[in-house]
Amino acid sequence: MENLIQPKILKGFRDFLPDAEIQRSLLTEKLTNVFRSFGFVPIDTPVLEYTEILLRKSDGETEKQVFRFEDNGGRDVAMRFDLTVPFARFVAEHKDELYFPFKRYHIAKVWRGEKPQAGRYREFVQCDFDSVGSDSAASDFEILLMMKTALAAIGVTDVTIKISHRGIFNRFLAKLGLKEKSEDILRTVDKLAKIGEEETARLLTEIAGDSAKAGDILKYIKGSDSFESTLALMEEMAGGEADDTKRMREIYAFMCEEGIQDSYKLDPSITRGLDYYTGVVYETFLNELPGIGSVCSGGRYDNLAGLYMKDRVPGVGSSIGLDRLIAGLEQLGKLDAKGSFIDAEIFCLDQSLTGHYMGIAKQLRQNGISCEVFPDAKKMGQQYTFAEKKNIKFGILVKPEDAKAGVLTLKNLKNRETFENITVAEAVEKIKNA
Repeated sequence: MENLIQPKILKGFRDFLPDAEIQRSLLTEKLTNVFRSFGFVPIDTPVLEYTEILLRKSDGETEKQVFRFEDNGGRDVAMRFDLTVPFARFVAEHKDELYFPFKRYHIAKVWRGEKPQAGRYREFVQCDFDSVGSDSAASDFEILLMMKTALAAIGVTDVTIKISHRGIFNRFLAKLGLKEKSEDILRTVDKLAKIGEEETARLLTEIAGDSAKAGDILKYIKGSDSFESTLALMEEMAGGEADDTKRMREIYAFMCEEGIQDSYKLDPSITRGLDYYTGVVYETFLNELPGIGSVCSGGRYDNLAGLYMKDRVPGVGSSIGLDRLIAGLEQLGKLDAKGSFIDAEIFCLDQSLTGHYMGIAKQLRQNGISCEVFPDAKKMGQQYTFAEKKNIKFGILVKPEDAKAGVLTLKNLKNRETFENITVAEAVEKIKNA
């Protein structure tokens, strides 16, 4: 016995018991249905990529977080830290096999060696949806609309989607003479919500070498009290109207036409730390729990695939951090417990009736009712406890005389309502209408 290995799991990684994994599966199915309804198709990419593929265009912070090692063939490899960079490689490698615009969704695990905390893990699921091949306001708006639609499909409606435009911000920095320091400034501004205005101002002064310029940056990222007035401020401070501000007005016009403009807020402090973003960028916050961070974010990255091929392929996309979102919903008590996918448990009152029970189960499944047959004629208390733990709503009981008569007893295990001497067809209707 002294040779037994202690079961344990790495920090920042998790096992998922059935109730948690069922919840994730159900949410994923709902999201998948939304993605497909917009014409997006699924792809997959390897967990491992050559390190140069993942880190060719990234900052030092990303390099610190990546899980990187030398494989048995002496190759420098790393585990994907997001699904966007592998997608850029995918587009470059398969461009002759794809059609454009190409709209994909990808739901898979990614890995980051960051410090674990509430809603943040080292292994987590991302739900990405991207459109490449079109640099249009329509493509930008479609992703923004999908964000709202997808979140609503899983019951997340009390959110604010904050958007901005990296192109306008880059013009503003160029006007200040800080273009060469844009990456450091972007990463600092991206931390505003975490470190506060005072610390942000101090860091910006260090980077810019001028407190007045740092003050201008703070004024820019504070914005104004409405979408239109904030855009006007951004435009003025960036040097006037250009294609980037015209694009934001187009997107806002689409929002107003759909009547959904109140769900979006123009927030110039949203910059997204990764430097491959070139246009509109966005982050989504739970209004009741903003501290957990963005649960859905992304933007336009018109030059990302250019890292791997000469052709320019414009792209825009977003990613739902499913695990962080679930963590937030759990904190808010907005996830219903569900221990199984089963609608009904067929209890075993008599082992000799197992074949009959299986026949009833077959009929139920043919009518869209998920069910299972309890395999042993254990005490009813044990069988009820089993169904209770799995959060199954209905129980079916069939005694030998019921089997001969072709009837059964249906019991609602939640409210104890009982229907005796009914047919399978009648049980189907009662379960479906419950």
